[in-house]
Amino acid sequence: MFSIPEQFSNATKANFEAQFAIFSALTNKAFEGVEKFVDLNLTAAKASLEESSITTKQLLSAKDPQEFFSLASAQAQPAAEKTLAYGRHLANIAQSTSAEFSKAAETQIAETNRKVISLVEEVSKNAPAGSENAVALFKSAIGNANAGYEQFSKTAKQAAESIESNVAQAVNQFSAAAAKVAPVRK
Repeated sequence: MFSIPEQFSNATKANFEAQFAIFSALTNKAFEGVEKFVDLNLTAAKASLEESSITTKQLLSAKDPQEFFSLASAQAQPAAEKTLAYGRHLANIAQSTSAEFSKAAETQIAETNRKVISLVEEVSKNAPAGSENAVALFKSAIGNANAGYEQFSKTAKQAAESIESNVAQAVNQFSAAAAKVAPVRK
């Protein structure tokens, strides 16, 4: 059986370890998202350079202005489609990173809460007589902190869903605008 100071010392150490675990998990998820984003941009840049080179060669080989403008306008639809695909891919990366980030945070915070509640229960069992009010106040503070976290979590999820919805709407609007502007290829 541990004394109350030892229990709090152990709890403080466990809390720091849990916070470090949360930080590590979230940092790893953030780096995974950045890595996907960088990979997408490198792939897009490489493809863009290759396509620009091919397009430039085609345009330079045009025999007259009419052929030049015909070739240039034929590139509009594929370029718009590639831009849309890039936007969708980027939105998917952001959405999956956000979901993984939230899942990792929720898992770590739930584990931390479980440990804190366990500590509070253990301390309250061993609390000296007359400290019931302090223990009740501490339990109330823990309950309020958990309620605050739950509200924060709900708000963060709503914000992420709103951002995802806005990105999807922007991609759809761009797609519709591009379809109107660009000539349909046959």
